[in-house]
Amino acid sequence: MATSNALLLFAQAAVYFTVMMSLLRARKAIGIGVFMCALGVMHFLETYLASVFYIQLPFGIVSPGSTVLFSGKLLMILLLYIREDALVVRQPIYGLLIGNFLIVGLVMILRYHDTVNVTNGNSPDFAFIDEMGLLMVWGTVLLFLDSILIIVLYERLGDWLGRHLGLRFLICGAVVLTFDQAGFFLALHYVSGAPGHVFFGGWAAKMVATVVYTVLFVLYLKYFDTEKGWLTNRPLKDVFQVLTYRERYQQLLEASIRDHLTGALDRSQYDQNAPGILERNLLAERPLSLLVIDIDHFKQVNDRLGHQAGDEVLKTVSRLLTDNLRSDDHLYRVGGEEFVLMCEKLPVDGALSLAERLRKTIERFTKVYLPEKVTVSVGVASAPVDGHTVEDLFRTADQRLYEAKEAGRNRVIGPGAAA
Repeated sequence: MATSNALLLFAQAAVYFTVMMSLLRARKAIGIGVFMCALGVMHFLETYLASVFYIQLPFGIVSPGSTVLFSGKLLMILLLYIREDALVVRQPIYGLLIGNFLIVGLVMILRYHDTVNVTNGNSPDFAFIDEMGLLMVWGTVLLFLDSILIIVLYERLGDWLGRHLGLRFLICGAVVLTFDQAGFFLALHYVSGAPGHVFFGGWAAKMVATVVYTVLFVLYLKYFDTEKGWLTNRPLKDVFQVLTYRERYQQLLEASIRDHLTGALDRSQYDQNAPGILERNLLAERPLSLLVIDIDHFKQVNDRLGHQAGDEVLKTVSRLLTDNLRSDDHLYRVGGEEFVLMCEKLPVDGALSLAERLRKTIERFTKVYLPEKVTVSVGVASAPVDGHTVEDLFRTADQRLYEAKEAGRNRVIGPGAAA
């Protein structure tokens, strides 16, 4: 009996893997949604089998729900990530989490119905439903944690195992399914009093399932695909941020501190951060330069060509400034057509050279790509020569900007220099 059960489990695993990998392989033709729906539709059955359906194997008593279906689902989530990316795989992860909580919530409402017996006296077994609901909630939370953990572990193992795709797959499955077996057994023992040997039998079965699925995956790569197409090299931090939607938070945070039109940091960020940036460089005895950049005759551009053209000029100038910055530079839009550029570790000579390069770049680019040539005037101040506070530097740079305007515009003026 134990041997026939083992053969049946292997057959189930083979069928599960074949169908799911066929759907994953055909995702470009039939859509990824087919794979995701097939992945999620069996969750109730997995939980039901894991709670009440057990069979005898040579190494213990196991449930096909945990051994074949749950193990297969988790490893399929990993394969979906490998084949696609974190942005795609997080959809079924969060979909399963929300969907199963929704089921439990709806069942809690259902129990308040006044029911009518229409099928030979059969009535709903709410005790069983409550037991299943608790196990589904706990199992869903575990699946959510398992899915993120197995992907993060897969990327971490890439630092050591590199191109050994099958070995990475095997280790990830073994580690995370061990964690899952311990977590689910705690709930199962609490709900139904499952004995300890169920844990050890289930763990052994999941380890065997991991080996079987790994072998099937390696065979698939050998006969139907190439390992090269499955290898990934994704930054671990970026993967984790996408899986946990932190990149959306970072995007919102980034958007909240940037000028919506030009993409430069806004005036509030200048007021908040500039003093700290200056103080940091003064304490380290490093030079810092501040550039005040103003678009020449901007009001006339708005008057002649309209505000839409003026907006395009602002966006173009900001993009050109951004594209030519160093990693230690900070660009702020502080007024209508006025920008401030703080340059850490840059003495006055370097600041004048940078300002002149920016001025020429804007003039040359806009002459070709905008309806008319746009120029800028730049005033430059440097710490500690021109002051020890942001207010002193800005006042000095703004005065030199005014001198550049008075001298004919489209020029750079700094301490003891004019261009």
